[in-house]
Amino acid sequence: MNKYLLIFFLSMSSIAGFSQKTSVEKSIFGVQTGFLGIWVHNESKLNDSFVLRTELGLDGGIWGGSYYERTGFLLTPVVTLEPRWYYNLDRRQEKARRIDGNSGNFLSIKTSYNPSWFTISNYDNVVVLDGISIIPTWGIRRNIGKYINYEAGIGMGYGYVFKNRNYSLNGSGGLALNLHLRIGFKL
Repeated sequence: MNKYLLIFFLSMSSIAGFSQKTSVEKSIFGVQTGFLGIWVHNESKLNDSFVLRTELGLDGGIWGGSYYERTGFLLTPVVTLEPRWYYNLDRRQEKARRIDGNSGNFLSIKTSYNPSWFTISNYDNVVVLDGISIIPTWGIRRNIGKYINYEAGIGMGYGYVFKNRNYSLNGSGGLALNLHLRIGFKL
């Protein structure tokens, strides 16, 4: 009898272990802000560890120096598509760490398009040309409480500014850097 109880409990515990597979959340909406911008995003589940992050926001910039009479800033629109792989959810759950809200480490390919729709600046006639960047990125995302999160990431890739006849510019490309530190609110 004891032998059958032992087999029963072992088989039930192994079934319970298989049924507790970790997974990213089905869909997350949120707002994030950082040093240079504000963004609204959605992360949609593709499978247990992959999401597609879509983002619409305003990227910022700052400039200054002796050439300018005052320090300048600008905000310009950005549209981003970013497939993300959250690669350490199983390990985080084994160590009893949070994985809700896709709290984990990720690898991604951040693809951003900066259209020249409008520019908000403290200088007149500031123009930002259409550009695209594709940047492989490593990052972390963590949650504080139920609704607050923070995110940090770093990556290097390729950026391209499109040809513009109005400014007699040919298209040009080069190294692009993604270095971000954001704090956000889950909606």
